[in-house]
Amino acid sequence: MEMFYWLVFGGLAAVVGTLELSKSNQDRVNTSSAFNAFKNNYLVVYSLMMAGDWLQGPYVYYLYTTYGFGKGDIGQLFIAGFGSSMLFGTIVGSLADKHGRKRASITYCITYILSCITKHSPQYKVLMVGRILGGIATSLLFSAFESWLVAEHNKRGFDQQWLSLTFSKAIFLGNGLVAILAGLFGNVLVDSLNLGPVAPFDAASIFLAIGMTIILSTWTENYGDPSENKDLLTQFKGAATAIASDEKIAVLGAIQSLFEGSMYTFVFLWTPALSPNDEEIPHGFIFATFMLSSMLGSSLASRLMARPNLKVEGYMQLVFTISSAALCIPVITSFLVPASKTKGGGISFSGCIQLLGFCAFEACVGVFWPSIMKMRSQYIPEEARSTIMNFFRIPLNIFVCVVLYNVDAFPISFMFGMCSAFLFVASILQRRLMVLAETQKPKPQEWAIHKETEMEAAPLTD
Repeated sequence: MEMFYWLVFGGLAAVVGTLELSKSNQDRVNTSSAFNAFKNNYLVVYSLMMAGDWLQGPYVYYLYTTYGFGKGDIGQLFIAGFGSSMLFGTIVGSLADKHGRKRASITYCITYILSCITKHSPQYKVLMVGRILGGIATSLLFSAFESWLVAEHNKRGFDQQWLSLTFSKAIFLGNGLVAILAGLFGNVLVDSLNLGPVAPFDAASIFLAIGMTIILSTWTENYGDPSENKDLLTQFKGAATAIASDEKIAVLGAIQSLFEGSMYTFVFLWTPALSPNDEEIPHGFIFATFMLSSMLGSSLASRLMARPNLKVEGYMQLVFTISSAALCIPVITSFLVPASKTKGGGISFSGCIQLLGFCAFEACVGVFWPSIMKMRSQYIPEEARSTIMNFFRIPLNIFVCVVLYNVDAFPISFMFGMCSAFLFVASILQRRLMVLAETQKPKPQEWAIHKETEMEAAPLTD
C-alpha cells in the first residue's frame, strides 16, 4: 500500500489520540451510575447497528462494478435506495411513533439483513429489491434509535445536559471507531483473505443479528404519543403543522437536508473521483481514513458541546463553511491540475489533494452528527419526533435522486461544485437559526401536535 495512505491515516490518528488524552475536567461531565449503565447499553447497540451499516459502505459501488454494471446502472440502483427512503421514510417514522421505537429498531435489523442477503445475486432486479430494503432500513436507522434514546432518557429523569454526552459518544464510537474498524475489517475480508466484495455484507448481517438480540432482551418500549390513537394521516398532518408553524424547525430541516444531501452524494462520488482512470485504490483503507477523520470531528464536537456557554448554533456556521470549501477542491483541481490519461496504476497527484479535502469534509461530518442531534432534541417536539425527522429526509432524498439520475450528464467536478454551493447555503441558514434561537427560547414541551388543550396550557420553562 502506498506510503501516502499511511501518512494520512497516521497523522489523523495522532491528532485524535492527542485530543482524547488531553481532555481536561472542563471537557468531562460527572454523571450517575444509573445513567452510565443506560448510556453504555445504548452505545453497544448503536455501535453494532453502525457496524452493520459501515461494513457495507466501501463496497456497494465496487460490488456492482464486479457484477458488470456501469456508472449509469449503478446510479439507478442508488436512486432506488434513496427513493425508497423518501417514499417510505415518513410512513415508517409515523409507525415508529405509534407502534413503538423498539419495534422499529428491530424492524431495521431484519430489513437490513434481508438487504445484505440480496447482494449475493448478480441479477439487477434482485439488487434493486435490496436497495429498496436498504432505503427503508436507513430511514429507521436515522430516526427510530435516536427517538428511542431521547424518549427513554427523559422518561428516566436524567439530566438534559447528559443527552449531549450520549450523542457525542455515540458518534465517536459508532460513526468513528466502529467505522474505522469496519473499513479495516472489510479490507481484510476482501483484499487479504480474498473472500470477494460480498463478504462484508455477510459480516454486517452477523453484527445486526447480535444487536437485535440485545434490543430484544434489554430495551423497553416507548412511543411518540401514547395518550392518543392517531392514524398515519393525522400524524403526518401534525408533523407538517409543527414544521410550518415554527420557523426554527423548518430551518433546521432545511439545514439537515442540504448537508445530508451533499454527504450522501459524496458517498457515491468519492470512488470515481479518486479513481477516474481505474486507478487501484484500497477502498476499505480509504474508508477507514475517512472514518478516522469523522472521529476527529466528533472528538472536537464533544469538547465544544461540554462548554455550556458555547452555543451549537454558533460554531456550526464555521463547520458548514469549511465543509463547503472541502468539497470545492475537486472543482479547483479540475482546472489547475492536468488530468492523467494513464489507465490503472496508483492514485494520482490530483487524487491525493482531493483525498485530503475529503478527509476535511469527513471531519465536518463528525462534528455535524452530534450537533444536529443536540439541535433536534431542543427544537423537535417529542410527540412526533420520528415522523418529523423523516419529513426532513424527503427533500434530501429528492436532491440525491436528481443528482444520481443525471450522474452521466455532468462531470464529477460539477456535482461536487453543486454540493459545495448547497453547503454554503446551509451555513447561511445556520446563521438564521442562531438568530431565531437567541430571540425565541426553545420550548419543545409546548409543541403538542393537534391537541385541543394546547392553547389553554400554560407555557413550560426549559
